Amino acid sequence: MEEILGMKFLGNTLENWAVFIAVLLVGIIILYNIKRILLRKLKELVTRTQSNFDDFIVDVIERSGVPMLYVILFYSAIHSLLLPVKVSKVIHVAFMFAMLYFAIAIISSLIRHFIFSFLGRGADAEIKKKQARGILILVNIAIWVIGIVFVINNLGYNVTTIITGLGIGGIAIALAAQTILGDLFSYFIIFFDRPFEIGDFVSVGDKSGTIEKVGIKTTRIKTLNGEQLVCANTYLTNNPLQNFKKMQERRIVLKLGVTYDTPPEKIKAIPDLVKAIISSKEDIRLDRGHFSGFGASSLDFEFIYYVLSPDYALYMDRQQSIGFDILDKFADNDIEFAYPTQTLFINGNIQRPEASAELINN
Repeated sequence: MEEILGMKFLGNTLENWAVFIAVLLVGIIILYNIKRILLRKLKELVTRTQSNFDDFIVDVIERSGVPMLYVILFYSAIHSLLLPVKVSKVIHVAFMFAMLYFAIAIISSLIRHFIFSFLGRGADAEIKKKQARGILILVNIAIWVIGIVFVINNLGYNVTTIITGLGIGGIAIALAAQTILGDLFSYFIIFFDRPFEIGDFVSVGDKSGTIEKVGIKTTRIKTLNGEQLVCANTYLTNNPLQNFKKMQERRIVLKLGVTYDTPPEKIKAIPDLVKAIISSKEDIRLDRGHFSGFGASSLDFEFIYYVLSPDYALYMDRQQSIGFDILDKFADNDIEFAYPTQTLFINGNIQRPEASAELINN
């Protein structure tokens, strides 16, 4: 029996291979039962709680924790074999990077969970989560860089040169890509300060449109003409931007001018007449209306009212309806709108050529 166990295969005795297989099989059976029984019990328990964090923990254990235990089991079992130095070193490096992968997966999942839990409290949670994906990409890149440097250091290599190189390279990249980095920091400003979000109607410069996507470098806006406008994030944060999402009502200033030969009693009646027209409309709040002054060729009135909706089409409908009613009322009361006129003095006689097309054109 000892002779049989002492027989060698691939540099190891049958006894060594038996120990390797036994450790591996026992470990697989234990881990399988842990996954099948323990995890099932944990899932049943977490379904009874109102918190989502325990569900998240169980999910992380199932997706990353259990596979990590299988890798550790294989790495522990294979140490019962006598392997060449190069093969042993390759297995050790593979084990370290496998551990790095699962550790980063767990850390990234935790960061993602906490960020999304924080952003998921508002009504626009889905929009915020879409915007946060750009930040998560950068966070994952940073975690991978730190993790790889950590593994290389644990493998016995001097990482001082690597860290120095990363620092010098970072400075060189920062100098060569100032515009890109500026847009990146503007992305962070947009994400945390939230001057606008996806779906908001904004106006910047001479362009207006709806925010479609906020990227790490650029933001895409669908303009009123239908085309897509791509703006650098720096441009949006460095220029005045109007966001119409928060608008609850629209303010309208209505100015009217009537002729100077309108009788005083009709002049005095105009404010109440126009106020009645404005107040009769739905979704309208009248602020004020007054005779505002003596113009060069008209008696001027100013009325201010609000359309109680941000809808632009409704705003134009109400403005049009009020305008038509004023035209009808003024026509019924023989009130004439004023237009620019000239009065000429010829040999002491006053002439008012309002109807002269030649003078009007001049």
